Amino acid sequence: MATTHSKPAPRPPGAGTSPEGTANAGGATATRSARRAALRRDRVLLLLGVPGIALLLLFHYVPLLGNVIAFKDYQPYLGIQDSPWTGLRNFAVIVNGDPQFLNALENTLVITVLQVVIIFPAPIALALLLNSLLSERLKRVVQSVLYLPHFLSWVVVVAIFQQLLGDAGLLNTFLHQHDLGTVNLIGEPRYFKSLLVSQVMWKDTGWATILFLAALSRIDTTLYEASAVDGASRMRQLWHVTLPGLRSIIVLLLILRLGDVLSVGFEQIVLQQAPVGADASEVLDTYVYNNGVLGGSWGVSTAVGLVKGLVGVGLVLGANKLAHRFGERGIYQK
Repeated sequence: MATTHSKPAPRPPGAGTSPEGTANAGGATATRSARRAALRRDRVLLLLGVPGIALLLLFHYVPLLGNVIAFKDYQPYLGIQDSPWTGLRNFAVIVNGDPQFLNALENTLVITVLQVVIIFPAPIALALLLNSLLSERLKRVVQSVLYLPHFLSWVVVVAIFQQLLGDAGLLNTFLHQHDLGTVNLIGEPRYFKSLLVSQVMWKDTGWATILFLAALSRIDTTLYEASAVDGASRMRQLWHVTLPGLRSIIVLLLILRLGDVLSVGFEQIVLQQAPVGADASEVLDTYVYNNGVLGGSWGVSTAVGLVKGLVGVGLVLGANKLAHRFGERGIYQK
């Protein structure tokens, strides 16, 4: 008897595909569609950001390739490629403790501690004072006045301080006219670090309050009302409501500050270094400039700059991890 072979019936579309696979495929398609829609919607903003990204790449990331000089005996007339390799010889100034390097490191750390201890809390205190003003008009006027020094260059700021506190400045002129003696605060090495801190505070404290004022505006006012009902004083409200509301931004800015812990103001110091001498004013940034650009020790200066950058990166990563341990977001998520 002849055997007949029946033709298999065609499977309907989607047969043999698990519901999970269908859902994943549909979700991926939806995600791609949402991304394309977002790119079309934000294309103008993305195009506006291209010049900034290009400048960032050109002046910040491409120059990182020049750190190879730290491992070479760089000679400008030979170029980077033809300069001989020296291995880790340029790092000997750090390992062996060169006196000039140690002096620059000590001054850098002292100035950093002063800036973190004195300058970092100053914008917080100023923001709290401005936030306590009842008159909005007065608050805006005070803010505008405090912001102005930030837009002055360090050349102008140093010139202003010299006109006020220099040997022939306003202060000494007044003292001389009243037979009270004179004091040269600008050219005295023992006052140099205090002078740097006061200049930075005058120039940047007002501008730094912007972030803290924005954070203060986000604190729920009902928290103050509830604490007042419970009998909390202004100081208790500050401690239990205001400062916890500022904690996230304080942690974020402190982590970012640690990244620049070994950078304490190159332009500001170079402009005032000559009267006080290198012993009191040499920091790592000026050490790199004086020994590299002016002294021709390109490899050693690059090695010091490279180590300084790596230390900054390590401090940022370590501080961010510590912030995660205490339940803060930090500068990036885990």
